[in-house]
Amino acid sequence: MSDTSGTGARESAAPSETTGARYRERLYVTWYWWPLPLVAAVLLSAEIHMGYPGVRAWLPYLVIVPPALLLIVKSGRTKVAVEGGELHVGDAHLPLEFVGEVEVFAAKDKRRVLGPHLDPAAFMLHRGWVGPLLRVQVTDPADPTPYWVFSTRKPEELAAILRTG
Repeated sequence: MSDTSGTGARESAAPSETTGARYRERLYVTWYWWPLPLVAAVLLSAEIHMGYPGVRAWLPYLVIVPPALLLIVKSGRTKVAVEGGELHVGDAHLPLEFVGEVEVFAAKDKRRVLGPHLDPAAFMLHRGWVGPLLRVQVTDPADPTPYWVFSTRKPEELAAILRTG
């Protein structure tokens, strides 16, 4: 198992002959999360712009706005997939034979799941713009991670796939 994480929106839930994927989604950043960081980057650039006349005035826009845009795009690149006999969440993967109990939590229950009852050893990949969460118990005795908690847009569909193995 690898412990690196990331995010993305749904690509396909149908099995693929080429990859063997039974479920795949990307947790893309929703459109209404884009304006605030971009407006903040433009305002910061405008403040710097006002203090420098001439060609240097446009330099803050070139230095600040593209990284803000890149940050938003990179935030939406995380993949959640079941393929090749493994559950992939970001860069982490878990063989399906070590998937235990699967629990679905609605957006309103996030605070309880991610709050003080969260085990510090748990693998977590949370994206604020994705409502539901899935908690998957890890049954591998050699793995110190008790469970995975991660965001997904179609938790019932993914839970059904994980329960059937």
